[in-house]
Amino acid sequence: MTITPLYAGLLAFWFLVLSYRVVQKRSKGINLGDGGDAEMLRRIRGHGNFAEYVPIILIMMGMLELGGTKPWLLHTLGALLVFARVVHGYAFTFTEKWFFGRFYGTLITFILLAVSGGMCVWQGISAL
Repeated sequence: MTITPLYAGLLAFWFLVLSYRVVQKRSKGINLGDGGDAEMLRRIRGHGNFAEYVPIILIMMGMLELGGTKPWLLHTLGALLVFARVVHGYAFTFTEKWFFGRFYGTLITFILLAVSGGMCVWQGISAL
């Protein structure tokens, strides 16, 4: 595999940024949970939301890559995933309200989840 690791690596760097934003806020006295702080809650959810969606999509991309999916299609999935998670994470952890980032980041992530899932099912059925 050569394509999925590229996007996994790029996303890992963004996850590090999101993680740092949570730790940075924690250093100001919030040891557990969000402490009732709306900004902390946004940072936690931006970080957590990434952790909830990105791994399954990367796993599916890896399976698709191993199954011989065209490189241009894998690059499209990967680039869209990076875009979606960066704008979504930015909306959550760097702003109070950025509708574009939150809405389109979520929408694109859901589309990628459905498309990748469908492609994996198709790949599995085709192998029967």
